[in-house]
Amino acid sequence: MPPRGVVTLGGQLEEVARAEGEIWDGRVAEAPFVLVAQPSLADPTRAPPGKHTAWVYGHVPHACAVDVSDSIERQIERFAPGFLRRVLARSVRGPRALERFDANLVGGDINGGAQDPAQLFARPVSWRNPYATPIEGVWLCSSSTPPGGGVHGMCGALAARRALLRIR
Repeated sequence: MPPRGVVTLGGQLEEVARAEGEIWDGRVAEAPFVLVAQPSLADPTRAPPGKHTAWVYGHVPHACAVDVSDSIERQIERFAPGFLRRVLARSVRGPRALERFDANLVGGDINGGAQDPAQLFARPVSWRNPYATPIEGVWLCSSSTPPGGGVHGMCGALAARRALLRIR
């Protein structure tokens, strides 16, 4: 199987459900649901020759102040034995640091708010073209637009399609 740029780690469905339930209850999960991206697979300039970069996040309660790096790394090591031996350096930003870096990430929420069924189509508001703004040539394409947060690129792809329709 070829290498994947993004993988999710969480174990069996019951494990993922338990971890996510703990987070919804405001507790830090011992074995969190983790997403791992390896951007250097698609863009080799993101790492020195023969090396790779990884971008990782784990689900935590809103505005969590606990550093969960160790539990996230244990979860990766669980599914990719030897991972920890290969880590040369790491940079960590918890929810509070994310919000300080970007005020749109309220409480560290990288999904731009609620991810319920209505928000699948009505992000950030219920407009016919949720990607357009009142400023000509300025478009929204973040996780705050349909279909919402995730590592899928659809927000940008859909915004680009709408922008191209307007200029054609």
